[in-house]
Amino acid sequence: MPINRVLKDKRAPEEIELLNKAFNQALNLLGVVDRNDPFCDMVARKVIEVRATGISEPRKIAEMAVVRIGLR
Repeated sequence: MPINRVLKDKRAPEEIELLNKAFNQALNLLGVVDRNDPFCDMVARKVIEVRATGISEPRKIAEMAVVRIGLR
């Protein structure tokens, strides 16, 4: 599941690519293999939330999203 499914507004293609990279990295950090797992929605929302703070490095967004979920 790409992060596009939870985006509620229009975003530039570059922004969507950045969010998808961060989302996939966060799922990898968490060891999530099944991209259809409902848990992925929470991860996607946290990635979007972290990106809204202005961070633009996908790896950093992923790490902070995982921390905000409370699993690290």
